[in-house]
Amino acid sequence: MPRRVVYVRGIVQGVGFRPFVHALARRFDLGGCVRNQSGQVLIEIEGDAAALDGFVNELMTQPPPLARIDEVTWASQAELGERTFSIELSEEAAADAIFISPDIATCDECLAELFDRKDRRFHYPLLNCTNCGPRFTIIVAAPYDRERTSMAEFSMCHDCRREYENPADRRFHAQPIACPKCGPQLAVLDAQGEPIQSVDLIAFAATAIKSGLIGAVKGLGGFHLACDATNETAVALLRERKHRDAKSFAVMVTNVAAAQKLCDVSSEEEVLLTSPARPIVLLRRRTGAAVADAVAPRNPCLGIVLPYSPLHHLLLDALGEMPLVMTSGNERDEPIAYQDEAALHQLRGKADFFIVHNRPIHTRCDDTVTRIVAGLELPLRRSRGRAPEPIAL
Repeated sequence: MPRRVVYVRGIVQGVGFRPFVHALARRFDLGGCVRNQSGQVLIEIEGDAAALDGFVNELMTQPPPLARIDEVTWASQAELGERTFSIELSEEAAADAIFISPDIATCDECLAELFDRKDRRFHYPLLNCTNCGPRFTIIVAAPYDRERTSMAEFSMCHDCRREYENPADRRFHAQPIACPKCGPQLAVLDAQGEPIQSVDLIAFAATAIKSGLIGAVKGLGGFHLACDATNETAVALLRERKHRDAKSFAVMVTNVAAAQKLCDVSSEEEVLLTSPARPIVLLRRRTGAAVADAVAPRNPCLGIVLPYSPLHHLLLDALGEMPLVMTSGNERDEPIAYQDEAALHQLRGKADFFIVHNRPIHTRCDDTVTRIVAGLELPLRRSRGRAPEPIAL
């Protein structure tokens, strides 16, 4: 039986590529293995020549939705007689160009679990799978494996381990996999950083925001300051505390229908809003849009973003129809706060309470800001959801 070694370069780590290769090899009845190397994925396959050709063709033409293949090369190898296919431990090879996947908004399957009372991850604010969740912001080193992420300190429970090792499960080799039993946990702190005891932390936070308070929310790439976008007093107070005179605040709304109540949304803008990157999209505001004037003073546009983490979905669900100011948690002209202790210090006096969790953010990453001009996207800030994806020139 012929055997090949295949090298795949591009965004192929952190996007479910090895599980995809494993399933593809089994479908074509090929033996061999797949593993991450610095900057690429290495595949060894052995079997019928026609099956090898079919495998490579499908690898190139139908990769996972979050992958981006820049180059595929292969060479013949000596036959080893392998009949099974496996995922092997990653190799820490010599330094090379490494393409890391951006952080991806919560997928529909995870969202369904989040609100399914019968699911073991019901209302778990840090759930994810191979198709969504943190990537760039939790990776400490390459190749991409759990022990080289900020999730390394969390040992998988039996149920998570079973999913992680099951080729038929969508969490097969999902490195940030977690659940309420074994994963990071949510906490709410007061303005001084002391824990608040509450049966339902999300309900507590929603009630506080409805009453006009300002919360600091730990997201995928850093902290955001959040308040009721319809409350003129709360938004003006946030401007005063941030020393931000007129620059617009982003507004998070539940879905496209909620965005359409505030702004005109074209089909191209809807595609951007709902994309896996979930950027802030600048949209033309409707006359009489129900947001405080202080959100975007004298500006014909609003920056609208849809929820992109399970925590956001839970918070907006608890708030009902309320649009939420969601602006970077920082001092004016300073980068977004992302480490817990530093954020408590930097945002003290700005936030009335903090929504935090103990999954460390390794790399800060603010929100992407973009817009449609003459039917084409014109990015203004390329960051969370897009960074560090390379741009071909």
